[in-house]
Amino acid sequence: MKTVKTFVISALALSLFSGAALAEKRVLLKTPIYYNSVLPGLGSPIKYVSDNIGKLSGNSIKMKIYEPNKLINPKEILDAVATGKVQAGFATAGNWGGKIPAARLFSAIPFGPEAPEYLAWFYQGNGNKLHQELYDSKNLNIKVQICGMLPPETSGWFNKEINSADDLKGLKMRFFGLGALVMEKMGVSTVGLPGGEIFPALEKGAIDATEFSMPVVDKRIGLKKLLKYNYFPGWHQQATMMELIINKDVWHKMSEQQQSVVEHICKSATLDALAYGEAIQAPVMKENVASGVINKYWSAEMLATFKSQWQQVVAEESAKDPEFNKIYQDLEAFRKDYDLWEANAFLPRPKPSL
Repeated sequence: MKTVKTFVISALALSLFSGAALAEKRVLLKTPIYYNSVLPGLGSPIKYVSDNIGKLSGNSIKMKIYEPNKLINPKEILDAVATGKVQAGFATAGNWGGKIPAARLFSAIPFGPEAPEYLAWFYQGNGNKLHQELYDSKNLNIKVQICGMLPPETSGWFNKEINSADDLKGLKMRFFGLGALVMEKMGVSTVGLPGGEIFPALEKGAIDATEFSMPVVDKRIGLKKLLKYNYFPGWHQQATMMELIINKDVWHKMSEQQQSVVEHICKSATLDALAYGEAIQAPVMKENVASGVINKYWSAEMLATFKSQWQQVVAEESAKDPEFNKIYQDLEAFRKDYDLWEANAFLPRPKPSL
């Protein structure tokens, strides 16, 4: 009798779920992406979402991703989603730094936070709230959702050894986000180039050096074929957040269940991307060394110089942009409390060996 009851209850629950799924209004999310979906961390999280969102939503949500430039220019994604030209888009907030300078704080921040602390601020502090408020303050008709995370990037690829700040002066270098402002203070001329344009720019001598991403991603664009020195740690991007943006009109037409599916699948994609990214870097680093690359770790003096320049950037950006100041101060307050936990909870790190 108990077995029969269990079967009946299970069948009823399944029928109710199936009925609810069938009753949901079908949603198609045409989603152009900033980085190619084959790039681990940069593009793979949205592929994870598109592959699983149908199953998790009872097939009431379908996502079709468009590789860079297949539907629109990646630089147009923010405006295209806000105006409803497309339903959704995938990038990192640092891509909108020219339009919304403070957005770069929701992408990657020089000298941390690292991934656990960044996620703590986003999910348990004010990060998510401030992120949405920033886009709302610009009258962008967008619902934003963190949807992926990269572990630390490399600090850059050079054709010569960098032993002092003077060795950086005069270099032309591809650099991203807030870190680019630091490098400019070091006398570097920075440009923002998409991944596909970096190799040709190096070949033609348009740039002398570059940073792009993690070792496994840098491998895909062939940097070791042209540059010999790969520097660590990635002080400019200890962790990088990716975001899914959805047009608010589309978002509000979704049921609560569909919205919950999007929120939870993005959390899942964030975890998956971080774990995957952390797991696959070391073999590529070893492979690089075997092919002649020299991995270098910045000296304490160089890291201190980068950090002092970063503090100047913070002061300048905070003075001219109230939104930057508000967000950064909230993050710093969170980090001050986190420091007590971090200093006591974790084992000291061994000296790096490259």
